[in-house]
Amino acid sequence: MQNQLNIAVMQSNLVWENPEQNKINFTQKIESISEPIDLIVLPEMFTTGFTMNAVEVAETMNGKTVSWMRRIASKNNTAIVGSVIILENNMFYNRLLFVHPNGTIEQYDKRHTFTLAGEHKTYSAGTNTLIVNYNGWKICPLICYDLRFPVWARNTKNYDVLIYVANWPKVRIDAWDTLLKARAIENMSYCVGVNRVGLDANNHEYSGHSAVYDVIGNRLDSIALGKEAIAIITLDKSHVETYRNKLGFLNDRDEFTLKQTQ
Repeated sequence: MQNQLNIAVMQSNLVWENPEQNKINFTQKIESISEPIDLIVLPEMFTTGFTMNAVEVAETMNGKTVSWMRRIASKNNTAIVGSVIILENNMFYNRLLFVHPNGTIEQYDKRHTFTLAGEHKTYSAGTNTLIVNYNGWKICPLICYDLRFPVWARNTKNYDVLIYVANWPKVRIDAWDTLLKARAIENMSYCVGVNRVGLDANNHEYSGHSAVYDVIGNRLDSIALGKEAIAIITLDKSHVETYRNKLGFLNDRDEFTLKQTQ
């Protein structure tokens, strides 16, 4: 078990529907990190931007992006997480991949497809949450629009870290800021939100606002707004344990179950 977890938050612009260039850009950014890192967090659809043109840019689990993530994880002895467009069984998924340093992959398909943008017309929704056990930490990774649905993220499995990877537009960024902090407080967990910056081909502007909150809602980062940035944040397991033992709020949570397809 590892008491501290060093997370690299990659707030980046994305080249529209250009997986190869995006991988080159992220490789350069990752190579610029000189500190020891346990986990690299990339935005949602980090190889393409938030596109509905899945037919042209989707990959398979045997494709180049999955291979790239495995190489990055192995070379840097770190885990890496982000979402990509995956074609599987003739269906498209906005799929989050958590790649361990040894190459093991755990996956989560976005549950709440963004109907306002027609995501539900292109991508199949996932049905199960994911809890990753990594270096003694329990991590729950989710995707963008999932942030608006607290029941889906409710901490019934005692995870330590909640992660959201996103393409969250500037026009609704106040909701992003508010809900990230709320998820940390209500679940008594660290909450890490990684959003992109820049302008996409649909003329949607993204202002970043990536952030890391502790279990009582204190912000731990000082990531610049609207600019590309790499932030290294250290999470401490004793912080989670101390406040949960002291306050005991999770002991009073409501009991409920979600119907999930196995």
